[in-house]
Amino acid sequence: MRFYKGKDYIEIFGKDDFNIKQTLECGQVFSYQENEDCFLVYSANKKAKVTETYKGYIIKTDSPDYYENYFDLQTDYGAIKKALSKYEILQKPIQFGGGIRILKQNLFETLISFIVSANNNIKRIQLILNRLREKLGKDMGTYHAFPTRDELLSVDVKFFTDIGAGYRDKYLYSVVRQIDEETLENWKSLPTNELRKKLIALSGVGPKVADCVLLFGYGKGDVFPVDTWIQKMYNKFYENLDNREKIRNNLTRQFGELSGYAQQYLFYYIRDN
Repeated sequence: MRFYKGKDYIEIFGKDDFNIKQTLECGQVFSYQENEDCFLVYSANKKAKVTETYKGYIIKTDSPDYYENYFDLQTDYGAIKKALSKYEILQKPIQFGGGIRILKQNLFETLISFIVSANNNIKRIQLILNRLREKLGKDMGTYHAFPTRDELLSVDVKFFTDIGAGYRDKYLYSVVRQIDEETLENWKSLPTNELRKKLIALSGVGPKVADCVLLFGYGKGDVFPVDTWIQKMYNKFYENLDNREKIRNNLTRQFGELSGYAQQYLFYYIRDN
């Protein structure tokens, strides 16, 4: 995929390997807003406006280097799709969601966001995260940054209750006292299984949330988050199995380092069909 990075924008040429709607709506991110003619995408203390053109897309932002990495623009998704298309089960999903890119998100924001996402729906997740930004995050002029750990440490459990976090309030209160941004960054060098164990030891983090953080925050391709949709898919096309850990292990064994990409294509296709 060809793209050009300017001082305050990125221009993407072509649409086969980049579709902003598919990328944002495939369950990997919640901090965005769809307008009539564009998507506004927020990450940490950054903002981008993504507009489709007849040639591709224009990403307007003060942080082009950040969003080049965020949208994973250096990765050859054409080659990934070609490699995965040898699996019959992925051929239709890749045709359906071929513009999906796996985002490289801010680690701390990803952890907090997916704790909020547990047993939750998209609309409510976005509402809670928006309230977090508006009430605690730094005012950036036209938007609020995602709150830092220090800002989250300044509030009590009731704050999380009041913004609608439900039973997750105590998890959010606890996890910011267990972990900081620097430690999350330092874990990047750990092998996937070791890193998963460290994440699951945190308050509010189960296997599925851990795998989402591994994939969408750490960029670990050898993970396969399993939720209700993936379990239904597995039971329909593979075998009847209730143990999600076994399902995850079987699928990562099949797809290897491309497991995360396979998961996104399958999840998006199954959920929308």
